[in-house]
Amino acid sequence: MADIKALVEELSKLTVLEAAELAKALEEEWGVSAAAAVAVAAPGGAGGDAPAAEEKDEFDVILTGDGGKKIQVIKEVRGITGLGLTEAKALVEGAPKAVKEGVNKAEAEEIKGKIEAAGGTVELK
Repeated sequence: MADIKALVEELSKLTVLEAAELAKALEEEWGVSAAAAVAVAAPGGAGGDAPAAEEKDEFDVILTGDGGKKIQVIKEVRGITGLGLTEAKALVEGAPKAVKEGVNKAEAEEIKGKIEAAGGTVELK
């Protein structure tokens, strides 16, 4: 069980781009789609316990909209995530989508501030 916990900690340090590359590699290796696993896992995790949310120390930064300033928001998302132009554009146009997952509160607030300054709307979960 400790090995699984360590693996989860390591995976939470991945950037969005690295996580996407990992998902693709796993899909190729095992012939499964990560999108299906996420779709199945999301409803259970989205139920959320109120006490757990109060003690939370890791946050997901979710882009909820571009506020009509798509180009500025795409630039900011690229700077935050290291994604290429096409990937960042797809992320912004596909909102709501996670920009970064499993970050501490300070980093989540910093990312939120940057995206909101560019004109986008963000939600922390």
